[in-house]
Amino acid sequence: MDKQKSYTLEEALSQLQSYCAYQERCHLEVDKKLNKMRMIPQAKAIIVSKLIDDNFLNETRFAKSFARGKFRIKYWGKHRIINELKRRQISDYNIREALKEINELDYYNNFHHLADKRLLQLKTETKLVRKKQKFVSYMQYRGWESHLIFEKWNDYSKRSK
Repeated sequence: MDKQKSYTLEEALSQLQSYCAYQERCHLEVDKKLNKMRMIPQAKAIIVSKLIDDNFLNETRFAKSFARGKFRIKYWGKHRIINELKRRQISDYNIREALKEINELDYYNNFHHLADKRLLQLKTETKLVRKKQKFVSYMQYRGWESHLIFEKWNDYSKRSK
């Protein structure tokens, strides 16, 4: 038999404080963790409330940190960041606040850096149509706006003729 450990309110709170201190968490992640710990709804409400009061859990801070990190490290565009935050049930207000963390100049620099890198990877692709398809789908998957992608492609295809 697989015995699940049961937690007291204090033990669960302590574990969740460590969990939230390690990296920023959203309410959904904390709720999933509490469900895994098999905490009853009343205990979950008390723990979440305490985490918020003690500033271990802050949805705005999470959203801002998430947007900065995914933009700087993974080179995600705004569409992907927005969709991932929505998937984590982050409010529209917090999503707007998170997007303010991204500097416009850095945004375009990251876009061009990623696009140039991808075009270089596709150098061996001989069919222009196939190259365009791969480039566009790669950039869209990473959440970049279509107008930027197609402008970049048009510049590239003019230069490569």
